[in-house]
Amino acid sequence: MVFVATPTPHSLVPYPACKNASPPSTAYSHRGLSISCCSLDFKSTSLASSTLKRCEYIDLHDQFVPYRKAWDLQKAIVKEKKALIEVNRGCPDTVIILQHHPVFTLGTGSSPQYLNFNTENPPYDVIRTERGGEVTYHGPGQLVMYPIINLRNHKMDLHWYLRALEEVVIRALSSMFAIKASRVQGFTGVWIGDQKLAAIGIRVSNWITYHGLALNVSVDLGPFKLIVPCGIRDRGVGSIKSILGNDQSSNYAMSRNLLNNDDDLLLIDLANQSLVKEFSEVFQIQLKQRSLSLSGFQHVN
Repeated sequence: MVFVATPTPHSLVPYPACKNASPPSTAYSHRGLSISCCSLDFKSTSLASSTLKRCEYIDLHDQFVPYRKAWDLQKAIVKEKKALIEVNRGCPDTVIILQHHPVFTLGTGSSPQYLNFNTENPPYDVIRTERGGEVTYHGPGQLVMYPIINLRNHKMDLHWYLRALEEVVIRALSSMFAIKASRVQGFTGVWIGDQKLAAIGIRVSNWITYHGLALNVSVDLGPFKLIVPCGIRDRGVGSIKSILGNDQSSNYAMSRNLLNNDDDLLLIDLANQSLVKEFSEVFQIQLKQRSLSLSGFQHVN
């Protein structure tokens, strides 16, 4: 069964929340989930700002942030939230959006069989993390979203959370670029046919999420050929730019105009705007920008 994207968000029904479940410390993979055939409901109903949950927004979408620096930042924010919970204080959610320098990352149980290069002389840094999933590539032209969310404030259900992240991307692609993406049974992520446009790998500790999703906007797809992305051998990887450039259907005609000037930065800006908007709607939150020192980060020129 394929979960097909639909332009109307009202056609989905929710996973039940597990209100009494024990706090997990879980790494969720990019693939191999057992997904039931129930559907999901991510309502787009606009609520008054006073009723929306607050979420800190760290906007680094036009920055190249070293992977380890972003990883340390996530862990520091998770630690901060856990400390607030322990003393029964509320804590807002946080979302970080950025780009990375070229890097391969591995999940907790990733296998070296999916690396098509000599690990003694890798083309880029290779970093093993505590997220779920197999190897993936991050680099310029790819937007990475790291939601650090207290699921107690939403649904204490990891399947719901993964589907919600997919929904954010599906809506963002549809609303901004007229790209109709889909879910595929047995695989986590967002797809156009057999091409994955967005990969997802998360960690959840005491019901607080970190790591997140990576959306290929204008990223060089070459480095993906040096690995078996997410350990999936019979499917490929695509990007917004490659989809808009290769498809001649009328659906993409307007969006293809964005490519006339080969403006990758414009694609990144538009994709970021759409991701932020849809993230706010799916999770019913109000974003409030949080400033962050950019020492050590490289601005995208």
